[in-house]
Amino acid sequence: MHSGKLIIFSAPSGSGKTTLVRHILKTFPQHIEFSISATSRPKRGVEENGKDYHYLSVEEFKKKINENEFLEWEEVYAGVHYGTLKKEVELIWSKGKAVIFDIDVEGGLNLKSIFKQNALAVFVMPPSIKILEERLHTRSTDNAESIARRVAKAEKELKTAELFDVFILNEHLEVACSKAEEIVSDFLDFKKS
Repeated sequence: MHSGKLIIFSAPSGSGKTTLVRHILKTFPQHIEFSISATSRPKRGVEENGKDYHYLSVEEFKKKINENEFLEWEEVYAGVHYGTLKKEVELIWSKGKAVIFDIDVEGGLNLKSIFKQNALAVFVMPPSIKILEERLHTRSTDNAESIARRVAKAEKELKTAELFDVFILNEHLEVACSKAEEIVSDFLDFKKS
């Protein structure tokens, strides 16, 4: 039983945290489940409501804030909110599983400060800001202005890496994936069957 435990993957946008989280979910499906965040930003590309995010209007998001439905939330850019719904986490815990998050740096640190030793906070480090910028361009979900904004935010976020329990350098994906497996196994105290 891993209820009550949280695994937090945080990183600047484009560091590859989502790929690592997907790998962990495939490796330990019976022990870990993904927490779907809520956001007030519009869908991108092929994203689906209830799978990638719970998409809310700004009004709906603010109503949930007022009704204390979030564990943590933030306004990342003007009018763009992200948050973790309490009921989402409680549902996963009720199944006896640990919750895994793919969340930005500030959100990750907020969760760590609430759950302390019950939370494992992993910072995914891009090899460099230049590579990060190239990845964001290749991803082509953002325009040039948005990429510049994300890169500036990443430079600030990299300074917070030491506040996390552990960091993974995502230069070679296979290496990063096996490091992620090892860290998660240790935290949940089990060996892969």
